[in-house]
Amino acid sequence: MAGILIIAHAPFATALRDCISHIYGGLPARIGVIDVSPDCNPAQVVALANSEIARLKEENGALVLTDMFGATPANIAGRLANVPDVRVLCGVNLPMLVRAVCYRATPLDTLVDKALAGATKGVHAIGPATAEPVTQPACAAACLPALPPDAAPADCVPALPADADLTQKTDAPGL
Repeated sequence: MAGILIIAHAPFATALRDCISHIYGGLPARIGVIDVSPDCNPAQVVALANSEIARLKEENGALVLTDMFGATPANIAGRLANVPDVRVLCGVNLPMLVRAVCYRATPLDTLVDKALAGATKGVHAIGPATAEPVTQPACAAACLPALPPDAAPADCVPALPADADLTQKTDAPGL
């Protein structure tokens, strides 16, 4: 059963652990937390994180969950990504954590997939302000007014030039 380590801005990691304890009526084994404070020494927290992984890691590894990509907790968690049988996910939320706890007996890569699915499927807009789903108009109805009268409905589908370069750019700036 994979161990789970939550590394997040204080007090978020502890709050997530407390929520799991509330949901399950007690804290499941092998769940650790590191709350990263604004005045922490990142090198000391990395050392603590490594010792926590050693303590929590089980036969199928460990999953590290952190809050926000690019922030200090995620940078600390990222140092654990090179440890064998450890996976690191950013953007932790309660649905992700619940899903991770439920599926931690599965192989580590399956656990990662389930946790990511829980994170995204657990986010919804609710309430009376929720807009009705918008159906996309058929292409012909959306494009016909802009087409010449003798054009066919299929003419409104844009086409790439035959010589379009579709290779992934490695030097393009990213997020």
